[in-house]
Amino acid sequence: MGLSFTPLPDQAAFGVVCRGLTPDMIDDPAIQKQLYDLWIDKGMIVFKDLEGLDTQMRLSEVFGESEEHPLLIGRDDFAREDKVSVKINEEAGGIYQVRGEELQGWLAWHKDSIYTDKLNHGGLLWAQVVPERGGQTGFIDQIAAYDTLPQRLKDACEGLNVLYVYTRDSWESKFGEHPERRIRLSAFQMTTEKDMKRPRSVHPMIFTQPETGRKVINVSPWFADGIEGMENEEGDALLREVIEHIVAPGNEYYHQWTPGEMVLWDNWRMLHCAAGTPMGMKRLMRRTTIFGDYALGRKEKVREPA
Repeated sequence: MGLSFTPLPDQAAFGVVCRGLTPDMIDDPAIQKQLYDLWIDKGMIVFKDLEGLDTQMRLSEVFGESEEHPLLIGRDDFAREDKVSVKINEEAGGIYQVRGEELQGWLAWHKDSIYTDKLNHGGLLWAQVVPERGGQTGFIDQIAAYDTLPQRLKDACEGLNVLYVYTRDSWESKFGEHPERRIRLSAFQMTTEKDMKRPRSVHPMIFTQPETGRKVINVSPWFADGIEGMENEEGDALLREVIEHIVAPGNEYYHQWTPGEMVLWDNWRMLHCAAGTPMGMKRLMRRTTIFGDYALGRKEKVREPA
């Protein structure tokens, strides 16, 4: 049986499900190009019936060189010796009350590493252990979100930049969804306190996907700290309105994991979140981070006092 591609369940605006890919096909240059082009076009790919660490590493390399996540540099207790294949379980995130339920590892909508000046190109998650319920990963496409953005907001956002700052969780974030209650930070979150001292990063609110010419509304609700040059009520109101549009119901896809599958996403254009795992249940994922700076971010220049 050859490769087959079908739309995501209940989401036609982005993404694709790939069936029939086997480990021995990954090294085929024609298949590599087909998969890479599909990733650029659709933003995310669900690979069914595909597992194994070697397979994950080889598949990840099809889309770019693997790199160490910025929060994991020097964290030998969390990453493998190769520094790029990372385990993610319920102990990696805190415990929160969300919509009346206590959940482990709940994460708000965000882009990875946007609190730095370099935005990695993507990630590849492999499901090893999934909970009896919950544990979904959500995705939103910011090309589709731009296409449906009212023209007045497109005009208002053009040429603006957003400031980002590292916060350990969205409980401390200025924008985006907040849990009803933060019950406990994880040990990992508490050890990232030094990252809160990073200088703010600056990224364009809108950019153009170089391969296709399509525009991306480039806003990460979690980590956003304001609009450069508009850190006032007007700027905050604009940013909140844009965020509300991006995360509106119907824009998202929540992937319900089954063991032995992988999901790839384009971090330059996609938001993602973690729906959280109910207490007492187990969830174990492996993740690689795909290098590739889009070269549009920078560190904030802070003026020295006169």
